[in-house]
Amino acid sequence: MGKLIFFLSVLFLVLGAIKTKKNLQRIRNIAQLENIVESPASLAIGELVAVAGGIYLALILLTSFLKISMPERLVFFDWSVDYLAAIAIVLALFQPIFLALYYKISHKL
Repeated sequence: MGKLIFFLSVLFLVLGAIKTKKNLQRIRNIAQLENIVESPASLAIGELVAVAGGIYLALILLTSFLKISMPERLVFFDWSVDYLAAIAIVLALFQPIFLALYYKISHKL
């Protein structure tokens, strides 16, 4: 039961982040390439992966520069993932939600 609740909450978070990214892209009128037709969902997923990759690289550099020892693998339920990659994905998923809240609070959009 715990796995199902965890999986559904992660799925809800991913869908919420993708929807928020799509809305932010539509609001900002991001220009698309001329010959390529992409869906807003594919653009949002690509951007989420790019943001997570950038955060992951920054975390790797930070931990190696500061000589911080961290566990290599994070194990929850039966899944084992890279600790820094999990942190990067979580931060990348929350980033568009926090950005949308910031825009709503500051009335910039």
